[in-house]
Amino acid sequence: MPSETLVMIPPALCDARVFADQIRDLSHDHAVTFAPTHKGERMEEIASQILTWAPAKFAVAGMGMGGMVAMEILRRASDRITRIALISTSPQADTPEAAAAREAHIIAAQSGRMADVLQHEINSTWMAPGADKVEIVRLLQDMGAVLGPDAFVRQSRALQRRREQQATLHTIKQPAMVLAGRFDGQFPLKRQEFMAEMIPYATLEVIENAGYMPTCESPDAVTDALRRWMKAPLVLRH
Repeated sequence: MPSETLVMIPPALCDARVFADQIRDLSHDHAVTFAPTHKGERMEEIASQILTWAPAKFAVAGMGMGGMVAMEILRRASDRITRIALISTSPQADTPEAAAAREAHIIAAQSGRMADVLQHEINSTWMAPGADKVEIVRLLQDMGAVLGPDAFVRQSRALQRRREQQATLHTIKQPAMVLAGRFDGQFPLKRQEFMAEMIPYATLEVIENAGYMPTCESPDAVTDALRRWMKAPLVLRH
């Protein structure tokens, strides 16, 4: 029986390098595909784009904004998803205050101040103590600069307009994993524990030496967790 294809969806302002270690390892046993999130201004649009080229059946792992896209994919095409992993993310919609706060950064990006935007968006205090923050911040800044202001604006619009997905979580019947960094300052562990509780039969993996960028802060632990999840029996719960 052929192995499942895994589609990996990144956080905002990140390219495939955010999953470099996981792609390198998991691709020994699975077809691993990277799905960008900067081609649409709504989560629905991004999800539809991915569904046009993704296999008929596939596993999906999303991190940050990518997790939000993964939830939208599952909401729209649950029958095509074999399993789902949600990494450092949230099912909640932007609050009116958070949506309004994005406007200042959108304006800054559009007016040529992308460096200022990146400085605000990349917060090393959200990472775990002892993480190689200098190297990770450098990587995040480079990925953000490569994607550029237009991508940032589209992603910001998608984040502003995203729907509440808690009801979607209750419908998940596929093998599901919520993966959280213990020191995540963007999506606090308590919220991710609550998210896991909303998913029937979900497993919760807490990465002890990681914050909001677990794939970069503790790559081996994340890869091991993803491998365990990919090996879980394909049992659809009722």
